Amino acid sequence: MRPAYPRPGRTGFRRWVPSWRQVLGLLGAGFGTIVAAVGILYVLTDIPTDLNASATQQDNVYYWADGTEMARTGEVNRQDTSLDKVPEKVRWAAVAAENETFYTDSGISPRGITRAITKMIGGGDTQGGSTITQQYVKNAYLNQQQTLTRKLTEMFIAIKLDNKMSKSDILEGYLNTSWYGRGSYGIQRAAHAYYGKDVSQLDPSEGAFLASLLKGAGMYDPALGPKNHERAVERWKWILDRMVVIGKLTPQERAKYTTFPEPKAPPKPAGLTGQVGYLVDTARAYVSAHTDVSDADFDLGGFQIHTTFEKPKVDALDKAIVDVREQRLDPEKRDADKNVRIGAASVTTDGRIVALYGGPDYLKQGFNDANSGVVPAGGTFAPFVYAAGLRDGIQRERNGARTPVTPATLYNGDNKAAVRTPEGPYWDRAGKIVKTVNDGGKSWGNISLKEAVVQNVNSPVVQLGMDVGLDRVSRTAVQAGLLEESLGPQVPAFSLGTTRPSAIRLAGAYATFAAQGLHSEPYSVDRLSRNGDAVAVEKPTAERVLPASVAGAVDDALHDVVKRGTGSTAKTAGSDAAGKTGTGPDNKSAWFAGYRGKLVTAISLSRIDPKSQELLPLTGTGGTAPSVTGSTFPIDIWTKYVTAAK
Repeated sequence: MRPAYPRPGRTGFRRWVPSWRQVLGLLGAGFGTIVAAVGILYVLTDIPTDLNASATQQDNVYYWADGTEMARTGEVNRQDTSLDKVPEKVRWAAVAAENETFYTDSGISPRGITRAITKMIGGGDTQGGSTITQQYVKNAYLNQQQTLTRKLTEMFIAIKLDNKMSKSDILEGYLNTSWYGRGSYGIQRAAHAYYGKDVSQLDPSEGAFLASLLKGAGMYDPALGPKNHERAVERWKWILDRMVVIGKLTPQERAKYTTFPEPKAPPKPAGLTGQVGYLVDTARAYVSAHTDVSDADFDLGGFQIHTTFEKPKVDALDKAIVDVREQRLDPEKRDADKNVRIGAASVTTDGRIVALYGGPDYLKQGFNDANSGVVPAGGTFAPFVYAAGLRDGIQRERNGARTPVTPATLYNGDNKAAVRTPEGPYWDRAGKIVKTVNDGGKSWGNISLKEAVVQNVNSPVVQLGMDVGLDRVSRTAVQAGLLEESLGPQVPAFSLGTTRPSAIRLAGAYATFAAQGLHSEPYSVDRLSRNGDAVAVEKPTAERVLPASVAGAVDDALHDVVKRGTGSTAKTAGSDAAGKTGTGPDNKSAWFAGYRGKLVTAISLSRIDPKSQELLPLTGTGGTAPSVTGSTFPIDIWTKYVTAAK
């Protein structure tokens, strides 16, 4: 039925004035249209299946061995935590501050929404009027825009979410996705950022302050100025008082908290500068290789990586290398001092990697020289040849019986001694008999195997390798800890150290001698967790790879190297110091690998052409005479470091 309009029986302007019935009809029709539209929008609005990337991605946090934070990686500083790890009164502080009817409302606040819409109609924004559920929806599913459309969508999702999820799950999600300032998302990271503790250790007073930040960290972080401090104290008091009003804090408990819980000063950002980047990369690689965590899952974040790295030792190693570089290298004046690379690693006898030096600065040189497999081991490989001989004996006749050797067994130590096989002299491809050159061209005559190791005499070591069998020498080196892929070709020069181990691997292998024949694979992650829950990570167990008598004999020789041999300059590090110097083929590398007690450290020196990536000779590096081979840099760095690390 069509209403009569203009109204019959009326004259003048009264014909155009609607009756009260018409007004009510129009209002009813309008209201019905709005209700229908809202109903349609409600039906059409679904809960998103995926959270915002910013609501799911977290940072990964790396820790030093002592538990202090080393670095964070990831785009956001967030760490999720389960609700049961948040103290109950800390939870209630957030509820009292933001939505005290949270546990009884339907996910929305009609009064608050009306107020927000009124502000919008009046030309303001729609901020405010949000329940905890609505705030969680905004954090997790939507964006931070203040528009009517987003507000309505937020409201509809909140209603549906309230029917689908428990209040505990919603509160947990809210606390994990909220912004607390200082670069922190979630209450777990906020607890660390403001109080340097785990969320489980917060008291109600600290929880009340953190709850005040939910209103706007930029307004309530006391570190940002006196006005902020004043606002923070006022809101902190108000939240504690509200907790009393709603029965979640007794007056007696409230009386305990009269002093504002001053948060700590904002920490300096933990970055990847200096050595930290190399440490993070090493630990990250260990997680990838020794856990079931996929790279994609790891990149989503939320992991706490507790490493084996000890900051005092990392700092001491870095300082020792920097001091030697600055004091003895002058690349502006000497070409031989350019493109110098130093790699170093400290590994304990139980396999823990406690220090690395990967380069001058991770942000300037991303390549990790501590894990580089391009620097020939030189004389530091001799102990593996020696160990193989002591364990497996020698075979000088083809298919003949193997006979044992001892540290006192004599070998020819003359310069340019011909290398022999069971069939006679060893001939190279050019048709020449291979002869071994000793350092400085010195001939030693008959010399014991132990003394050959102590004095770094090449000819006995090369011949021993041939007599033992280079395949057995290789096996011994791998069992001790070197990687098979790093081994050099099995020709006589193999025993002179053509193998190219990383500093980490050489230190780990020397740890086998220090541990009397027990080997533990190097590792850099002590434990792993995700959002506080433990994640399984493989850790090595010690395995006997050499008889204690053999390892003991090598250990004895390495101690004598320092006491009276080529490593005597390391004596100042302590009477129990042991180690071995090494110079690579063609004078293209220098090493020192040694230990005191349970701390084993290997240091390499090389020069690498930046264009070809080929090794360059060390001739003249550090201002040495052209006739000098090798370098004292590694042993000097080792001595300085080990002395400081006592």
